[in-house]
Amino acid sequence: MAMIEAAFHRTPFADPEVSIQPVGGRTLIRLDNWFAMKWSESGYEPEEIDTLNPADWFSLRVRIKPIFESVTYDFGDGTSQGPTTSLGGVYPSGDIVKAYEAAGTYGVRATTVLKGEVSLNGSEWIAIPGQADLTGPTTDLEVVTAKNSLYLAGN
Repeated sequence: MAMIEAAFHRTPFADPEVSIQPVGGRTLIRLDNWFAMKWSESGYEPEEIDTLNPADWFSLRVRIKPIFESVTYDFGDGTSQGPTTSLGGVYPSGDIVKAYEAAGTYGVRATTVLKGEVSLNGSEWIAIPGQADLTGPTTDLEVVTAKNSLYLAGN
């Protein structure tokens, strides 16, 4: 099992990435923002099966499947939400929502916990001890202020 656990940790997992709404990487202070976690295109995301080379496993067919456990959203301002099983979402139904109170550029990222399962020669799936902690890339969000002015009509 130690060899399988080591193989699980060598699996090229997909990165947990964060998408933000409103789009464009820019928002206003005190405006609600919706966050969603998504997986990068490359790598194995939860429920995708990595089949290892039988030549490396004494002719056994070894399949490893990552299982999503939780995600923590780091909003870059010292606050976070999670761990949670919520992948967030878009306006108006997303449940990972935050408004920033100060202008600045904030690095937002997601950290996920994956468990793993293994199948040997087509057996039932067996839990792999341990977990993989994945920290995704930072997505910058610029938070700005807006200033309005009143003018007399005709001036």
